[in-house]
Amino acid sequence: MDILSELNEAQRQALLNIKGAVLVTAGAGSGKTKLLTHCIAYLIKNENVNPENILAITFTNKAANEMKTRIFDMLGVRNEIWISTFHSMCLKMLRENVSLLDGYTSDFSIYDEKDSEKLLKMVITDLSLPLDDYKHYTTVISICQNHNIDIETYVKNSRRDESDSYKVYIEYEKALKRNNAMDFDHILSNAYQLLVSYPKVLDYYSIRFEYIFVDEFQDTNKIQYDIVRLLSKVHKNIFVVGDEDQCIYTWRGANFENIFNFKNDFAPVKVFKLEQNYRSTKTILETANKLISNNFERFDKVLWTSNEQGKNIEFNRYYDEQNEAESVVSKIWAMLNNGDYKLSDFAVLMRMNALSLPLEQKLLNYNIPYRIYGGFKFYERQEIKNLISYLRIFTNPNDETALLRVINFPRRGIGDGAILKLREYAKDNDLGLINAMKRLAGNSNENHQLSTKIKPFIEVYNSLYESKNVLSLQEFTESVIDKFNIRSAYMEQNDENTEKLMNIDVFVNSVGEFEKANGNATLSDYLESITMEADIDYIGDETVTLSTIHSVKGLEFKVVFIIGLEDGIFPISRAYDSQKDLEEERRLMYVALTRAKERIFLSYAQTRYLHGKRSYTKASRFLDEMDIQLPTTQKKYDYHSFINLPKANKYIEKQPIFSSTSTPNYIVAKNEDRQKKDTSVYKIGQIVEHPKFGKGEIVDIVDDGVCAEIVFENFGKKTLILEIAPLQIIS
Repeated sequence: MDILSELNEAQRQALLNIKGAVLVTAGAGSGKTKLLTHCIAYLIKNENVNPENILAITFTNKAANEMKTRIFDMLGVRNEIWISTFHSMCLKMLRENVSLLDGYTSDFSIYDEKDSEKLLKMVITDLSLPLDDYKHYTTVISICQNHNIDIETYVKNSRRDESDSYKVYIEYEKALKRNNAMDFDHILSNAYQLLVSYPKVLDYYSIRFEYIFVDEFQDTNKIQYDIVRLLSKVHKNIFVVGDEDQCIYTWRGANFENIFNFKNDFAPVKVFKLEQNYRSTKTILETANKLISNNFERFDKVLWTSNEQGKNIEFNRYYDEQNEAESVVSKIWAMLNNGDYKLSDFAVLMRMNALSLPLEQKLLNYNIPYRIYGGFKFYERQEIKNLISYLRIFTNPNDETALLRVINFPRRGIGDGAILKLREYAKDNDLGLINAMKRLAGNSNENHQLSTKIKPFIEVYNSLYESKNVLSLQEFTESVIDKFNIRSAYMEQNDENTEKLMNIDVFVNSVGEFEKANGNATLSDYLESITMEADIDYIGDETVTLSTIHSVKGLEFKVVFIIGLEDGIFPISRAYDSQKDLEEERRLMYVALTRAKERIFLSYAQTRYLHGKRSYTKASRFLDEMDIQLPTTQKKYDYHSFINLPKANKYIEKQPIFSSTSTPNYIVAKNEDRQKKDTSVYKIGQIVEHPKFGKGEIVDIVDDGVCAEIVFENFGKKTLILEIAPLQIIS
């Protein structure tokens, strides 16, 4: 295999100059992942570099796994390259050097956002401070962590009195250690402190990693940048790839200026540009280039492609969001039935989630499977979070947040008052909550009422703890569920509880599968694997994707709809008075455009119901910047043009699917497998049944027999296109 022959000239030049500091500014769809994987393969195959001496850092587990797969396919062997996210890399360093961490043991827990929120609110309450300031304290902690500054410096340089923030910060740090836990920000900051405080540790890693690669460099924050600087101090072979035009995460600490700082901090730096796009048509790239050229803080680069010119970008103005949604869904259906696209080719992108409801309703009307990408994930569901918390108290008995989540779930009479007394008892006796419960349960004379309440819980805990190292992971998990009566919380017969019980079963099975794949893995290993997993969403072959633009960065689709192009929505209103914020909004629009391979449909609603009222809107200023001509007339959906398609009805429903969170099972049939639907059978007064909305009465036939107005018992009146609506006549 000739690695160089698979690259274009710009990619080859970057690879052949791999030694030293290299900055590659890679435009959207320009093959940056291909370049990175080829660079790593080249070092191993052509330069005989030991895989253990290579570090590659990405921002998502998905990207890391893709790189591992590509390198395996190229070299045909597994290797010991560290390919991981920043957080996974830092976590590995911390686990390997846990004896040096003050106040932590090897089984420290990882707190997600909800866990850290509970702990922080507990700290605020203990300090007798108002919870109304919770978000401010969260912001202060995040700024200090992500920007790598200590709280003293922050307080000193702040324009407002931050004495309370100082107290909260210090006590939150203590609380994390007391719980033997780290949140995601502290994984990074603790790793940085480990490298700074222990020169031998830094020497070990900086000597080991002869070559360091960083993907999506524009998304690094200050502390990630500083960690990379430390790790590259010995060999100085640092290869970073990024695109400042796609930096859309500054709100969570990303600093695209790191790309510009890199040129100074790592001088001399060799700079290469990847401007050839392999994804989109010429029309799409020309439009994207026009838009992003309005930004000032960027390198001068222009994407180009050898792909075809492609179709013009279509832009429509609608009366309201319902009309907009109806049109989007009908266009998707029309293109599906023309036979050129499948469901997974479509993405409907929006600036904010609040715009999704009309689209979801229309998709459900016509039984088109869809998925909210980036929505509720499996391990974030309440019943699963509860189960995970139960398991966490067996791997880390000091995990107070996990214990307090489940101590009264299912309800066992341990209310807020009892919990408060328990926490006071633990604090007075300098004990963790579990140990405090053990002491109270063993000495009922000390606090008889409290002891009586907690004794059943701690007895079950003790018996299970003794079996933890005897049972398999799956058997132990089942025992926890059974002994703590977890399923009893969902015994009431309804669809929601049925789904929750199924989720618990899926979770138990996942423990078993993990155990099979990881022979000697511990419960702690399993919990760590699911906590660190950042992307478990699945975009199947049979779903239309609905998503915010932030969630689909790095993905691509043949057809992209960008809705809600109204000033105040996109760009968002807070960007009006800030050039910096406006440029980020423009980068976000640029990302949306460059997700598309073949077609783009833009739209806005002349009136939209948001924030509790209906208001007239103004078309987004970005349309002018893209040189998109505003339509002279307001557009309404034409049902007749939709129905009279030359290849209509290629897709029909065999199994109705309505859930936006479950994996769809959408079955299609070719046009020749069925005859055109006879809509003349529908009459006013008939009772029909819809698989989602149930029974309803046809109260009117409109649009020359194309549509029916149907009143459903629990969903009100809906206007459905009879040709495609999944209706069954009851009477």
